[in-house]
Amino acid sequence: MANEEKKDFNAMLQDSKDMPKFQIITDQKSIEKYGGNKMYFAPPIDYDKVMKRVPYGKVITIGKIREYFARESGGDFTEPITAGIFVSIAAWASYQRAEDETPYWRTLKANGELNAKYPGGIEAQKEKLEAEGHIIIQKGRKNLKYYVKDYERVLFDL
Repeated sequence: MANEEKKDFNAMLQDSKDMPKFQIITDQKSIEKYGGNKMYFAPPIDYDKVMKRVPYGKVITIGKIREYFARESGGDFTEPITAGIFVSIAAWASYQRAEDETPYWRTLKANGELNAKYPGGIEAQKEKLEAEGHIIIQKGRKNLKYYVKDYERVLFDL
């Protein structure tokens, strides 16, 4: 996201955009990829609520949140693009608030990867996670990526 300082992420967090809702997809490749045709869209505030549940020392992935929403809603899967956007909105909204913090740094991308789109980027997330006892490892030579080591062992179960 660009121009984060100029945006009101808490207003975005409260904008449900007619969600929750379902959409039936008909593209065969997508149906095979996601395991069904009933796609669920969760509103941004729902991501924030789930992210707030992740306790100190635990982590969760965006994929696990999406699986939870699909399971709870009766959908086959949760739409992936809005999921990533809404997790970032929740992170920036928390960053802009003086209180009622959402521990967004505990929400990781696939395979335990840190999220460069969070406030302060990788360095800030790395610092917060290390303060909670996690070990951060670096992978790659040119396109460096950072991951929570053995994140599966500390995954929060929704």
